[in-house]
Amino acid sequence: MAKQSEQVQQIPISELFPFKDHPFRVLDDEAMQRTVESISQFGVLAPAIARPRPEGGYEIIAGHRRLHASQLLGLETMPVLVRQMDDDTAIILMVDSNCQREHILPSEKAKAYQMKLEAVKRKAGRPSKINSGQVGPNYFERRSNQIVADEAGESVKQVQRFIRLNKLTPDLMQLVDDGRLKTTPAVELSYLTPEEQEEFLSYMEEEGCTPSLSQAQKLKAASKESVLTKDKIHGIMSARSPSVKPREPQLTIAVSKVERYFPKGCTSEQMESTILKLLENYYRKRQDYER
Repeated sequence: MAKQSEQVQQIPISELFPFKDHPFRVLDDEAMQRTVESISQFGVLAPAIARPRPEGGYEIIAGHRRLHASQLLGLETMPVLVRQMDDDTAIILMVDSNCQREHILPSEKAKAYQMKLEAVKRKAGRPSKINSGQVGPNYFERRSNQIVADEAGESVKQVQRFIRLNKLTPDLMQLVDDGRLKTTPAVELSYLTPEEQEEFLSYMEEEGCTPSLSQAQKLKAASKESVLTKDKIHGIMSARSPSVKPREPQLTIAVSKVERYFPKGCTSEQMESTILKLLENYYRKRQDYER
């Protein structure tokens, strides 16, 4: 029965539907054009993966780009591996299959990691009261984060940063996707309220600027203290960094080059003091000679 439910079938394209809340965009870009050309020449080499829908038809788990390319070519069917799976298993497979792509937008990763983390937590289930007491209340939360990070080839902190980006307003998230706002300061901005984010976006557009990490951290701190007004934003963004006195050039002489001129056991500090005194005497004598 399992083998029959997972066999590759030629499914009518009209019966294939996208995954609910699919976080990955299907764009008509150069990569899509290459996919279209490949399918036109060789057909769909790798079957899509889908599961039956209760209301009829099939929900695509992996293969949205192949489906779109087939639609552009006017194909009537495409090969699909039909598999029965629950929602969380489908979410995890959908995220994993799409995260293999070379170019993924920050917003796509943010939503995909969030969806997978929630699915992993649900599949893990709630621990028993006995186990919960033994391992601590945050153990399973940390474990779920680690699973998502390991399978994505990322650090736990990096996964958490991407998930945090989901707190950005759509306009600020778009700036991150466009490369106009760096990810690290964007994470700090995600702690601002939506109203504060909109206010800051207006300032950015008016001034034609983007925040450094330090500035974003100060904006976050001001938001936490509920003092992030328009004037406060201007003050943080227009403040100059304190000037740092240029470091004096250093002259270093290896002890091995001068130790023969000093008594045995003489320290480097004593050598330096003696050299400075000798240089001072030399300078005075030269001054007297030039007069």
